[in-house]
Amino acid sequence: MARNILQLSKYSRALLNAQRFYSAEAASAQFPSITTHYTVKPREKDSRWAEVDMERFADEADLLIVGGGPAGFSAAIRAKQIAAEKGQELRVCLVEKASEIGGHILSGACLDPVALNELIPDWKEQEAPLNTPVTHDKFSYLTEGSRLPIPIFPGWPMDNKGNYVVRLGHVVAWLGQQAEALGVEIYPGTAAAEVLFHEDGSVKGIATGDVGIAKNGAPKDTFARGMELHAKTTIFAEGCRGHLSKQLMAKFGLNAENEPQTYGIGLKEVWEIKPENHQPGLVEHTIGWPLDKNTYGGSFLYHLNEPTPLVAVGFVVGLDYVNPYISPFQEFQRFKTHPTVRGVFEGGNRIAYGARALNEGGYQSIPKLTFPGGCLVGCGAGFMNVPRVKGSHYAMKSGMLAAESACEAILSGATQDTVGLEPKDYTDRIKESYCWKDLYKVRNARPSFHNPLGLLGGVAYSGFTLLLGGREPWTLNHGAPDHTRLKPAKEFKPIEYPKPDGKISFDLLSSVALTGTNHEGDQPAHLTLKDDTVPVKNNLTIYDGPEARFCPAGVYEFVPNEEGGNMKLQINAQNCIHCKTCDIKDVTQNINWVVPEGGGGPAYNGM
Repeated sequence: MARNILQLSKYSRALLNAQRFYSAEAASAQFPSITTHYTVKPREKDSRWAEVDMERFADEADLLIVGGGPAGFSAAIRAKQIAAEKGQELRVCLVEKASEIGGHILSGACLDPVALNELIPDWKEQEAPLNTPVTHDKFSYLTEGSRLPIPIFPGWPMDNKGNYVVRLGHVVAWLGQQAEALGVEIYPGTAAAEVLFHEDGSVKGIATGDVGIAKNGAPKDTFARGMELHAKTTIFAEGCRGHLSKQLMAKFGLNAENEPQTYGIGLKEVWEIKPENHQPGLVEHTIGWPLDKNTYGGSFLYHLNEPTPLVAVGFVVGLDYVNPYISPFQEFQRFKTHPTVRGVFEGGNRIAYGARALNEGGYQSIPKLTFPGGCLVGCGAGFMNVPRVKGSHYAMKSGMLAAESACEAILSGATQDTVGLEPKDYTDRIKESYCWKDLYKVRNARPSFHNPLGLLGGVAYSGFTLLLGGREPWTLNHGAPDHTRLKPAKEFKPIEYPKPDGKISFDLLSSVALTGTNHEGDQPAHLTLKDDTVPVKNNLTIYDGPEARFCPAGVYEFVPNEEGGNMKLQINAQNCIHCKTCDIKDVTQNINWVVPEGGGGPAYNGM
């Protein structure tokens, strides 16, 4: 369980002055083994696996979709629509790691229905769960004690006229029902753990995860091999920082011509509030306090029209922040105590908590989208409009366009140079769509915050580029990747965050308890380290252990090392809520998130 990270400063200062050499035995005691996952500790070198049957059953589909979010289900639905229009058979399979469709979806979503209108025009008659049309928008700048309203002009990103406040998990569950009715084969609780390749290097499909592996990496008596799913084309719709998408980007060089992706972490709670504080359809956003002028971020507060008076409140912190003592979770809790905010929650009841990483790179960071055997869609490809705080409609549209291109490659019977079919005109379809045009218009808004004036300079430039409609003849750069931005702890003072009051603000562990997180305890940690010595030698010594603060679930904890003295890293993998922040922000990129046994993770239940 997580402890007060501020107590670690005395240990890290001692480590900063330590310049000692150790024998192999002493080094082993000082830096005990942490990672036991087979992606780091190969089974072929482990005698415990020598007699284990590793054969996998394989199945064949025409189109395989990895990920059951807005992008994945939109692709599946569109593919079956096209097959029906052409009068052809098309086997479409979709795998999703959550045990229930929509179970791993987290978003305080204000949904633009433009893509849904195209995909299922009669969605109202089909009882899609879009129950709360936006009635009013508010946008404000917060100081420590006051709120300054910012005007919202028609057509600007913060204008939400025509949009809907939704529980995105419910929308995804409804999309799953539509897909199933069309004949899509859906496999929930089925985590894609490995990309498979043909001999010519094209994507062949995926393998699902093995089960029955002990925490020490040994096979249990219940060990069962995953299965293989092969397809002519595979669409990867994993969401932000998908672990297979990341591998594909590296293998096929998909990032060769784009800037590095930049990210934010979005934390969210759902509250049942007093009826007199509830305004269904109200959408509020803020920037400013409690963040300093050099840290990008802001809040959202959405009032839902549900049987009970519910609001979704969230806080986003850009992961390009430089101060290693920043805790996004603590910043979120502090935000709720603002004198113009806390009144919404007083007398209310917090019923859910969660967190997710968000793509913020936009136009500059979109990778090459296709490769032999498949393509990337949705947030996995980076389709997110940061000024609008929206990406679901782009996810849906990109999934639809990918399906159209994939179906053309599969159903036309045309031959390609590789066995795995590449949806080659998908990129052209994207560039002709509103996804590309919208992202181009706002391409300079997010990187404009990297300026000497910080927040104020970014707001001023964003207003300028919005007035121009993005027609300025230049494109700003994002600069260095997020993980390179942290500066050494010696350049900062630890941040003294207020103690939670248990009414408006809360501690980390009671928050994690509301996520429904469920991981089998006796399995290898799915937060893997390439080098087990780096967290103490580098991260704790130089940066005072930032992973214990940027993780919103208490997964990373530095504790006294009784065998080797000083400190050691303890990974509480059972706490993980699958936000991917550690994979992004770790300063040495030593942490690699892989899918846990059985998919695992939180059950947000459509929050």
